[in-house]
Amino acid sequence: MNPHWQGVFPAITTQMHRDGSLDLEATARHAEALIESGISGLIFLGSLGENQSLLAQEKRDLIAAMIEAVQERVPVLSGVAESSVAEAVRYVEDLERLGVDGFMLMPPMIYKSPDPRESLHHFRTVATATGLPIMIYNNPISYGHDITPELFAELADQPNFVALKESSGNTRRITDLHNTVGDRYALFTGVDDLALESAILGIDGWVAGSGIAFPAENQYFWELTRRGEWDKARAIYRWFAPLLHLDTHPKFVHYIKLAVQECGLGAEWTRAPRLPLVGAERKQLLKVIHDGIDSRPKLPKNTR
Repeated sequence: MNPHWQGVFPAITTQMHRDGSLDLEATARHAEALIESGISGLIFLGSLGENQSLLAQEKRDLIAAMIEAVQERVPVLSGVAESSVAEAVRYVEDLERLGVDGFMLMPPMIYKSPDPRESLHHFRTVATATGLPIMIYNNPISYGHDITPELFAELADQPNFVALKESSGNTRRITDLHNTVGDRYALFTGVDDLALESAILGIDGWVAGSGIAFPAENQYFWELTRRGEWDKARAIYRWFAPLLHLDTHPKFVHYIKLAVQECGLGAEWTRAPRLPLVGAERKQLLKVIHDGIDSRPKLPKNTR
């Protein structure tokens, strides 16, 4: 199985009303803006999409609505962040029936396993429950499961594992993965403020976070890396860096949603336990966002 996933696959927010209820129309409008920028795929219900805060039926309703809105223009992936193997299996089976194009599979969220055998069991069991392609999400900083290059080599015999999202925060992993598994998987970076460094070392795609507030600039930057125009890419990256840092803070959902709002692409509302930003933190964050908006680079006219 080789779906040729590459390019920018943004992890989109789940838009909500002020009371925390889902705003499917706003989520679809944001997806439309991202598609128009030239992205290659969309990932709904990742961590940025507040997967763990949604009810089981809400997740299914959201994905069904987004499949309808996207109309097969780009692949639609769903994050899988259930707390047990059984629930993860049920989820991928249900979404395959709904018509989703693939999954970004996370480890079980509430269990930080010290035993790689358990992590591999989780990934393999969920994979065998669906025929759809899967991107494995490695984020040991947040989730307590580290899928090392050697463990990815062990998983290589599972045909529908087609991509991996590397978010260890250690760019050495990019080269180690190339040396250990070759081109077995499409390799995506999942850390915004390591995107340029990762691109230089050799990746196939980027699961972008902060860039969903600046779709045109995000896509232009990515395309510069594909063309090897490193001086231009470096200039954009230096402008982008304060905004990309929003993705690596524990409140990345709050921060990126506020950026999306200030750029006119959605609203900041989150679901409890997350609460709106207040006080000095909010003021400081708004300054970072507004400085980025005010100094955003002028893109070539032929940019989407």
